[in-house]
Amino acid sequence: MDFDDDANLDLSKVEDGRGGGGGFGGGPMVVGGGALGLIVTVVLALLGYNTLGSDSSTSPAPSSSANLAQECAKTNQDRFELVQCRQVAVFDDLRDYWGTDGAPALNAKYSDPTLRFFTQGVNTACGQATSAVGPFYCPGDQRIYIDLGFYDELAQRFGAPGEFAQAYVLAHEFGHHVQYLTGFEGEIRKLQQQNPSKENQYSIALELQADCYAGVWTANATGGAQSLVEGVSQEDIKSALGAAGAVGDDRIQEQSGGQVNPETWTHGSAAQREQWFDVGRNSGDPQSCNTLKRA
Repeated sequence: MDFDDDANLDLSKVEDGRGGGGGFGGGPMVVGGGALGLIVTVVLALLGYNTLGSDSSTSPAPSSSANLAQECAKTNQDRFELVQCRQVAVFDDLRDYWGTDGAPALNAKYSDPTLRFFTQGVNTACGQATSAVGPFYCPGDQRIYIDLGFYDELAQRFGAPGEFAQAYVLAHEFGHHVQYLTGFEGEIRKLQQQNPSKENQYSIALELQADCYAGVWTANATGGAQSLVEGVSQEDIKSALGAAGAVGDDRIQEQSGGQVNPETWTHGSAAQREQWFDVGRNSGDPQSCNTLKRA
């Protein structure tokens, strides 16, 4: 994955809460328990959102991006060796695509989300979360939350290494913000309330669309007027597909030692996630991502 070495990264919508200790008392909230509990928790929230209890009274603690600005300054020739700077570059590229082409193609009024890095735990408008939750999007405050240490787990535990696997994760979470803007997220929630027996089925449609949107961005990543991504190789695509497959519900159930049970899936199988990422990548058109027709 190649970036524009001369680009100035825009940190105006990035909050760096790393090392802040989570911003809530009593230590990090325990999510799940034991190895199986942790895996199940990651399954429920990995590349998803709104798995936390809603609490509009909480909000992220103040943060400073001063260190991040120094780390990712153009004067640092090694900045794209740092995962945080690569994530900011991808985030800026996502903002460029969805703000100029993607959202208008869906007849949606665009507004930027905020990207927040944290460690250990964080307060959000969707409740309190620890790093065990994995990356997530909270519609209540329109923020994408990522503990960068998750990418080590993605490589080691889930067998999905690579810089573009990391880009895929962020692009998927950004896709959830697009769903919030289009109203698709609200539509899914209403359908789940109306048809509780199909709750998981609708959840899968939500997640697969976010995978499709990640593929759409991949197809357009190098084409924007302000694009920070200069090259996406076939190896990068393989890395993204590997990440999509690694977090399929069937793969997670196999890894946890349990029985593969499609009735309990909430995010889709490895094959489904890879398929919908490819639908978006091959078309380059967000209108191709109507997963609800398949639900």
